[in-house]
Amino acid sequence: MSLLVFLIVGIVAGWLAGLLVKGGGFGLLGDLVVGVIGAFVGGYIFNSLGVSSGGGLIGSIVVATIGAIVLLVLIRFIKRA
Repeated sequence: MSLLVFLIVGIVAGWLAGLLVKGGGFGLLGDLVVGVIGAFVGGYIFNSLGVSSGGGLIGSIVVATIGAIVLLVLIRFIKRA
């Protein structure tokens, strides 16, 4: 996966996760950071469960978005504690 595609997947995943969890995005840089970290979290979760996303751009965005949602929920939970 090229760097440009990786960054686009991160931005889209972070933006989607921000919409679903918080109700809004975090700006371009914030969405990128949340999406990229979410991609690692999502990849770890999917690997641990033995689930395949099917590959491709859409599969990568789905995995990264799910990971970003998990990341944002964990951050929200930790901030409340």
